[in-house]
Parts: sequence; structure tokens; C-alpha cells
Amino acid sequence: MRYMATYDLMETMRNTSQWLGATARTMASYPAMALTPNPMIQWMAAWGEVTERTYERMVVKPDWGIRTFTCEDGKDHLVDIRNVVEKPFGNLIHFDVSGREEQPRKILLVAPMSGHYATLVRSTVKSLLVNCEVYVTDWHNARDIPVSCGKFDVEDYTLYLMDFMRHLGPDTHVIAVCQPAPLTLAATAYLAEIDPDAQPRTLTLIGGPIDPDATPTDVTDFGRRVTMGQLEETMIQRVGFKHKGVGRLVYPGLLQLSSFVSMNADRHVKAFQDQILRVAKGQASDHDAHNRFYDEYLAVMDMPAEFYLSTVERIFKNREIAKNEFVVNGHKVDIGKITSVAVKTVEGSKDDISAPGQCVAALDLCTGLPASKKASHLEPGAGHYGIFAGKSWRNNIRPLVLDFIDANSGTPEQADSKVVNL
Repeated sequence: MRYMATYDLMETMRNTSQWLGATARTMASYPAMALTPNPMIQWMAAWGEVTERTYERMVVKPDWGIRTFTCEDGKDHLVDIRNVVEKPFGNLIHFDVSGREEQPRKILLVAPMSGHYATLVRSTVKSLLVNCEVYVTDWHNARDIPVSCGKFDVEDYTLYLMDFMRHLGPDTHVIAVCQPAPLTLAATAYLAEIDPDAQPRTLTLIGGPIDPDATPTDVTDFGRRVTMGQLEETMIQRVGFKHKGVGRLVYPGLLQLSSFVSMNADRHVKAFQDQILRVAKGQASDHDAHNRFYDEYLAVMDMPAEFYLSTVERIFKNREIAKNEFVVNGHKVDIGKITSVAVKTVEGSKDDISAPGQCVAALDLCTGLPASKKASHLEPGAGHYGIFAGKSWRNNIRPLVLDFIDANSGTPEQADSKVVNL
């Protein structure tokens, strides 16, 4: 499978499906078709519209869609998204609310690199913008990164996070969502050892697989059943000539999307059938619930092959973070070196990706951290998405996280002197 032909074949199939949808929609929209009213004509136009949009979204990076923000002064302020640190595989971006005083809470939101763009945490960003300065890791699509930029694996990811934390300074509060939680914990520990003046004030880990074996799920079981050789042969392909990253080995976004969809195929099929009927009846709109969800869900990005393979092998199979045996650049990272960064974990009771027990395992690894700087929260009835972007996040988890940040916002000495019920 590690050939350009297989990569280009998937892109050809996607492109052809998009063309078929556009053709069906255009043909059914000819004025002459209206001479003979027929429900099949309306159905064909609706099928074409939904199909064209579906396959087109797969190769388009979604927009953040955060252009203005209403502040406490009652005015709408423009939001400028600025690149603060630029790197080949990802940038650190800042959501700068123009005309607003700088907020005391400086938050680094570490977005997942797991198939979707950082815009997946859009609603999380919007909820934090109310009274925080928000910075986000904006990872790049691997197919657009030239081979000359080199590799990018879990160690490089960790070093990127350390550079971002160094740039933002010690008054930063880090929130890691899902996949990056183990590596963010490692980056914090590494900083605590080699550059303690740059470590953040707090670290909040949300639904991350710190110890995948703590509570096995279908995701962790898959990592156990499949060998690394099988993964490399079946999942890894080489980027074709159409993109800047020609020749780079990647885990293609389209292949990832097929895996995502197959997990709940019946639900997705019904969703698209219902949408076609709504379009045919004139009940759909450009930004209805279906399009809002699938415009984001279908937009996928290629992952560097070495990052995907090293994540499966080192985080899930070998459990290097869970065993406190993770090595970066030949240096063994000791999570016990975290002694002043307050750490909080958040889990959802119905999370079927990072089940309860996987994330809270981080607290046991922080052997050098006093109990007063550790906190955990299990959200009843919440699934994976809900703990960082859904109703559970908005109503319950976000206030708890901000309270935790405020309780530990001073210098380590000042924070130690505060007595706050968390």
C-alpha cells in the first residue's frame, strides 16, 4: 500500500464522486426539466447537491468562523487570528480580540492531531474567548509539507509543545484535548526538568489516553490486535504529485475518514438519506445542523506516517507514558519531575474512546506533586465530544476548569498559600 498509486486512486474516487454529484445537480436543474414535473428529478438534484458538497468538504480546511466577539462592553470586536510561532508541521496561533484589554488568563489549547483539523475545537475556543487569551496549536496537513522538512514523530510533537510553552511563558495555563494529553504531560515534565522557569502554571488533561490499558476500549483493543507491520502495510501511503508533500509517507485523511464512518455506518447512512429528503423538500439550508456537523466531520487531514506509527507503538502498545519510560532525543523524561504545575484531569462517564480511568492515571504518575495540586473530574453521562465541546463542557466542565486555573494563577508560592475547594 505504500505507493503513490493507492493514494491517487483514493483521490480519484473522491474527485469522481464530487463530479458525479455536480453533474446530477446541474442536469436536474436545467429549466427544460421543469416542463415535466417528476419527483425523481427533484430527488436527483437533491442527491447531487448533497453528494457534491460531501466529497468537496473532504479536501477543504474548515474556517474557524470566529470573526467578531461581543465583549462585556456590549460592543462587537473583531477577532484576528495571528500566527505567533510558525513551524513546518504546525503553528501556534492567537485569537486576538481587537480593542479588548489583555485578559489575565493565558490559555494554550493543545488541539488533537488525529485526522481532523484544529477547528474541531472551535466551540471550545469560543467558550474560552469570553474572558481568556486563547492560543491554539494549528497542525498542518502532512500532504502539504515538503519531504525536505524531515520527519515528525511523537518526540518532535513533544518538542514542538515545549517550544510553544517556552514562547508563551510561565504564566500559561495548558489544556490538552484527547490525543495530545500524554505528550503534553511529557512536554511539561521535560520542561520542569531542563527549563523550570518556562513550565506553565496549570495543566488540564481532557479525555486523553495516558494509560490506554487502564480501561480498554475498541480503540485500544485495535492497537493490541494489529501488528506494526500490518499497520504500516495497510494504512501508510505515499503522497502523490498533486500536492507539495509529494513522496511523503502519510496516514491519509481519506483512509482515516473511512475508518471513522465505518464505526457508525448505519447512523451516517441514515443521516445522509434524511438530508437528501430535506433538500428535495426545500427544508435544508446551507448552515443547517447536518451541514454544520458534516462540514467539520468530513474535513480530514493526512498525518505523517512516523507520527501515527510511533503513537500506536509507543503510547498504546508499549505504554511508555503510562510506565514513565518515555524518551525524547535520547533523554528519559521523568513525569515525577513535575513539582509545581497544578494538574487536573477530566473524563466522561460514557466516553467510548478514552474511557474513564485512562486520563486520571496521570495523577498517579505525578509522584513529585503534592495532593493539593492535583484534581480530577468525572462528568456523568458525557461522551468523548461532550467533555470538551458539548453541553457538559459549557455547563459544568468549563467553570470547573476556570476555577482550577484561577486557584493556581499566581506564582507557585502564592498558589500554595491559597485554600480553594475544588
